[in-house]
Amino acid sequence: MTTHAGAVDEVQRLVDELADELGRSVVVNDPGMHLLHVTRHFADEDPVRVRAVLQRDPGADVAAYVLGLGVATWTEPGVVPPDEALGLRRRVCVPIRQGSRLLGLMLVIDADSTLTPDELDRLRAAAAVIGGCLADRELEAARTSATTERHAAALLDGGPDERSEAHRALVAGGLPDAPHAVVTVVEARGPVRPGELTRALRSTVGAHLRRGVRPGVAVVAGARVRLVEVGPRPADRDEVGAVARRLVAAVRSAVGPAGAVRAGVGADVGGLPAAPRSADQAQLAVRGAWCLARHGEAARWEDVADHALLLRLPDEAVGPDLVPEPLRRLVEHESGPRLRTTLEVFLDLAGSVPRTAERLHLHRTSLYYRLRQIAEITGTDLDDGHDRLVLHQGLRALELLEGRG
Repeated sequence: MTTHAGAVDEVQRLVDELADELGRSVVVNDPGMHLLHVTRHFADEDPVRVRAVLQRDPGADVAAYVLGLGVATWTEPGVVPPDEALGLRRRVCVPIRQGSRLLGLMLVIDADSTLTPDELDRLRAAAAVIGGCLADRELEAARTSATTERHAAALLDGGPDERSEAHRALVAGGLPDAPHAVVTVVEARGPVRPGELTRALRSTVGAHLRRGVRPGVAVVAGARVRLVEVGPRPADRDEVGAVARRLVAAVRSAVGPAGAVRAGVGADVGGLPAAPRSADQAQLAVRGAWCLARHGEAARWEDVADHALLLRLPDEAVGPDLVPEPLRRLVEHESGPRLRTTLEVFLDLAGSVPRTAERLHLHRTSLYYRLRQIAEITGTDLDDGHDRLVLHQGLRALELLEGRG
């Protein structure tokens, strides 16, 4: 929420001077390839640069391509080869470091391979100075961010008094006291060092907040980030889903192909005081995204609400015993897959024979035959509300168990 104008202006001045001196377009990205600084064009721009300037983001596919070259481990300038499919011209990438820490990546368009050794030395020298500025900025931002994050964590996890105080502190710090709030949870897993997962999440959500689509704050802990965003109007359901998917793609590009990422989005609620409820829903939604393949990599609360009771159970309580014996008999039957699908559609459509037949593209006579088979195998009465509830909940539990592998 706080902008460190002095450090920002100094880096921008250095980058602009460098671009004018070389007569080439220059950008400075953070280690996750999120745009920090960009110069004017020098008639060498390509579609990737145009997108980065207009959207403050080169795109997850471009970030994955560049990071996939191993640039995060470079200690000297290196070449990013062109990629016609991405619309990317040849670039020279200069790592910006302080000691062993990578603080950023400076990319200079060099489509015709004409950067001279002296100019490469100039890039190295500029990167060293910019590195010092970024380190100072990072330290100052970390102090501010730690305080803001502590308040955000208290808002989501504290008792009533702590939440009220956190609310006041966040608003005093610049977060709008808007009437609507929504929480998104992003989690990463995989054979990646925990510190790298945390850095990837922090970098991605920081870049998202800098783009300023909606004001917000984030709480990052381990391999999970909780993003609280506020606004004057209810969040558009499709838009928040799209944002969650973009965050997933950005984190995945940062952690590499070995990592897996999922997101969950809570409901739009009445401002910051109600954010804990949205956070709770978002946590259930991300758990659903991990377990229920039909929701893809990002699930909204309303997508998983039919699994809400099951998703609240601890992992050790989610076992085969949640599937009732009648349903197990049906699943194990030789016609189990076909009959299970029929039963699920029938129950999802509130027992409507016409709509079920239409959904399954069945003649009603065929549907009635299948329903009789289901009743005989399970020993249940599909006209009985209790039996329907037991079977329906059993199907939800079965889907959850299968999703967990």
